[in-house]
Amino acid sequence: AIEFYEQALKISCEIGDRRGEGAHLGNLGGAYSDLGEPRKAIEFYEQALKISCEIGDRRGEEADLGNLGLAYSDLGETTKAIEFYEQALAIAREIADKQNESEILCSLGKANLDLNEVDKTIDNCIKSLDLARSMEYRKFEGEALCTLGKAFTAQDEPQKALEHCDQALKIFKDIEYPKGEAEALIARALALDQLGQHEEATSCAQQALQIFQRIESPLAEKVRQHLAEWGSHEEK
Repeated sequence: AIEFYEQALKISCEIGDRRGEGAHLGNLGGAYSDLGEPRKAIEFYEQALKISCEIGDRRGEEADLGNLGLAYSDLGETTKAIEFYEQALAIAREIADKQNESEILCSLGKANLDLNEVDKTIDNCIKSLDLARSMEYRKFEGEALCTLGKAFTAQDEPQKALEHCDQALKIFKDIEYPKGEAEALIARALALDQLGQHEEATSCAQQALQIFQRIESPLAEKVRQHLAEWGSHEEK
């Protein structure tokens, strides 16, 4: 993917297509983010943001700010991530971009959860879920449900968490989104572990690990850590 984005970026620069240049820089950032290289991703997102601001592309600016938030979240710099999400959210509401508003609210919810601000997570994810359902935006309906599942586990409500994780898992299977499916499985595993259903929790985590390994996701390492904590060494 990076090879193609680099070729596209070269052409955009040659023909003076600034909007295209910004889009391809953002795509390169996304590719490096998927490779688990958030610092490199940030370099591209910052270049893309600069172009979006220069040409007055508010939608592009919104996307670049949101992507910077995701990259800083991956680095564990959650407070900084939230600052970018809030800037992106303000633009999404200003230009009535409800799809991205749903995405950003869910990302904010995840960041809140990283800071153990569970009430804020639930509030933001319910707003995200309502927007996603109003547009039949299945991917972020699943994302919001999955994050709500994690929040309810953090609130010691594992049964409620399972209900949300199961809904998310079904959506991700329906739309054939393996990364989401794996995330729902690990969220489900955490809820099951809290319920004392350790064997089923381990099975879910192992399924998640297999998917993350297949799609070459850096999240595989986090699942291995959970399995190690649970005393399982049956990773495949």
